[in-house]
Amino acid sequence: DVCSSDLITSEYEIDLWGRISSGIAAQHYRAKATHADYQTAALSLSAEVVRTYFQLTSAQNRLALFNHQIETNQKVLSLIKARFGSGQTRSVDILRQKQLIESTREQKIITESRIQVLEHQLAVLLGRPPKAKIAYTPLSLPDLPPIPDAGLPAELIQRRPDVQKAYNILQAADRELAVALSNRYPRLTLTASGSSTSNNISGLFEDWTSNFAGNLLAPIFDGGQRRAEVKRNEAIKSEQLYSYGQKVLTAFQEVENALIQEKKQSEQIASIEAQVTLVRQTYDQLRIEYLNGLSDYLDVLTALTNEQRLQRDLISAKLELLEFRVALYRALAGGFKTDRETNNN
Repeated sequence: DVCSSDLITSEYEIDLWGRISSGIAAQHYRAKATHADYQTAALSLSAEVVRTYFQLTSAQNRLALFNHQIETNQKVLSLIKARFGSGQTRSVDILRQKQLIESTREQKIITESRIQVLEHQLAVLLGRPPKAKIAYTPLSLPDLPPIPDAGLPAELIQRRPDVQKAYNILQAADRELAVALSNRYPRLTLTASGSSTSNNISGLFEDWTSNFAGNLLAPIFDGGQRRAEVKRNEAIKSEQLYSYGQKVLTAFQEVENALIQEKKQSEQIASIEAQVTLVRQTYDQLRIEYLNGLSDYLDVLTALTNEQRLQRDLISAKLELLEFRVALYRALAGGFKTDRETNNN
């Protein structure tokens, strides 16, 4: 029997100028950049979940405050009506107090709508349908722990995944530039062939060895295409270098912004709290004078309105303080290991 012979060929390029190794390294850095991008997205999602929860808690606190203020305003209205019945006040004072009650109810309706929107938003962030019920207990906004240690600038650069992504993209661009440069030089390719009808493995190997051929392939005239490709990659690398530098500066800026904003927000909260105390004392004194016929109701109404507005502002200011802390944690956040990475280790 005569068996037909099948020709087996193998080709191998000697990496004289590092073209292949540079290409592999470029893809390696791009893979690391993609992983850093995933970490950045995960951290951003976590921060958004926390912010939404704080906003929801703040809205619930505002709703409770509106209910309390409506109750207070209705008691004041009852007092004014009683004085009106005895001829001690004017009907316009009743109208003004009623307008204040309706204004507070309007704010309550807006807050109720805000709560539902935030509940939908939180459900979606958690990967659930908007109308899914999220179990949470509305509590007061938490007090802040001490400010975390920002560490050294070099540590911040190494921690932040968005900065690491920019760094890896820069490294990939550098390796791709090396590939473009290597493409301008000759390539050495080794080719071996052998017949599959060799009697044994050693015979096949000897057949291949005797048929090794080396080809030195030099770049032919290409109208400047390779030179243009080198310039293109040089431009890309310069762009990525600038982008990396900007990303580092932005990281430092975000940390400094969060620190100064938190500090000034704490001072603002202290000022609002002092104003609440003062306006409360003013309202109490004017209310006594009004009941004794020594002051006009408009002064009482102004003090009451200011007190209630400052109470709402205080809740908003405390929420903003927490959001600045979330921004600080986000600015200082580092990468994390996935379950797959942990298992591999």
